[in-house]
Amino acid sequence: MNSKDTGRQQAYAVPAAQPTELASVNKAATPLGWRPIIGYGLGDLANGLVFSMGMLFLLHYYTDVAGIGAAAAGTMLMAVRIYDAFMDIVAGRLIDRPGKPHRSGRFRPYLLWASFPLLLLNVAVFAVPSNWTENGKLAYACVTYMLLGTAYSFVNIPYGSLASAMTQSPRERSLLGAARALMGTSAIVLLACVLGPILRNLHGEALQARLTHLTIGLAVAGMLFYFVCFIATRETVERDARHAGLSDSLSTLMSNRPLQLLCIAGFFTLAGVTCMGATTLYFARYVLGDSKYFLIIILLTTLSGTVVSIPLAPALASRYGKRAAFQSGLAIAISAHLCLFWMAAAGPAAILSLLALGSIGTMLAMAIFWALESDSVEYGEWKTGMRLEGLNYSLFSLARKCGQALGGSIPAFLLAGSGYVPNLDMQHPAALQMIRVGVTLAPALAFLIAFLIMLLYPLTDRRYLELIQEIELRRRN
Repeated sequence: MNSKDTGRQQAYAVPAAQPTELASVNKAATPLGWRPIIGYGLGDLANGLVFSMGMLFLLHYYTDVAGIGAAAAGTMLMAVRIYDAFMDIVAGRLIDRPGKPHRSGRFRPYLLWASFPLLLLNVAVFAVPSNWTENGKLAYACVTYMLLGTAYSFVNIPYGSLASAMTQSPRERSLLGAARALMGTSAIVLLACVLGPILRNLHGEALQARLTHLTIGLAVAGMLFYFVCFIATRETVERDARHAGLSDSLSTLMSNRPLQLLCIAGFFTLAGVTCMGATTLYFARYVLGDSKYFLIIILLTTLSGTVVSIPLAPALASRYGKRAAFQSGLAIAISAHLCLFWMAAAGPAAILSLLALGSIGTMLAMAIFWALESDSVEYGEWKTGMRLEGLNYSLFSLARKCGQALGGSIPAFLLAGSGYVPNLDMQHPAALQMIRVGVTLAPALAFLIAFLIMLLYPLTDRRYLELIQEIELRRRN
């Protein structure tokens, strides 16, 4: 800790926790069973039905189905996603507002209240009127996607904040992160299995009609998953820290160095993941030559990532620490995407193998990421005496969404400047090269920057446990 940290902590200083004390704290906590862990994960399955649909298919839907130009679609997506990011701050501030929480908790009720409009808006986003002008379609897409992002903020911010209210155990938070990653990838598999055959066999109005039916079905399934998450989880972590005004809250966030570094790393990690996801359908259709590879890529990458990374993440985090586990995932992803770029002429088997290896790395990193964010909540409480789960997570989410805005728009801008023509089987070589860049170099560069940022991350797992002990001693005094 530097001298600045020491000065700010004089009002809260307590003796450093010893290992025996840390063990007693861990034993005193009621362990989470599998029911709340699985129930929590199902919340991200519901989130994924909205988020993954947008990440994998929305750009392609706007350009090749709705008939909106690539540059216009990319600019709109970036602008709206940045707006969404700042809506997260509004949502986080409202969630952390003073006052007695609902009897179900501070975060859980939003899983019911805000999920219904969210899922209905997902139907509207994929229902651009076919007989409107391009400007009219663009305006419709902008308004509906903006409303969708607003609703998503009031579901995802409480959901993400819920993990820090369920447990303070590093191992259990790693399990919650792994469950979240597992269910999130399950949503991707589900969507790919359904979308793959639809995209290969339907076009025009028939495709639009099937998409409407699909999004309505996803709305029904999503409501069920949110309800199960609501009833399976509980908020048990004591929250007796003092409330803060907006200026104090923002000051607290700005003094939280682990959160700041996580936000920057999250920005670049999500930029890479989203760029890869938004380019996958183009890559399958035009580089590999058949839309069937879209389903193959999604199934192979998500299943390989799930089988390897989800069980591995808690074990690596427990043995080497969460930061090292996160960086190891990024290192694997960087290596795989760089190799894929230099093996552009390789056959489908080699390409698919490298994509699977890259997915193992990114899923390992993302499984650890959520646990790291939860740890930064306690750091902020230890540093200032204020526990701001909602605003803390909203700043984290703002950085992620800005990364998604950049990553999701990069393929559109690459296509717009390369001579890409929607639905043309034989694309210009420059367009094919830009599609390859969107799958290889662009994600690799983003992951490399995130890896370097995490070299500066100061909050080790042992130091985190010491902070928990100090917070507990402070509450008793």
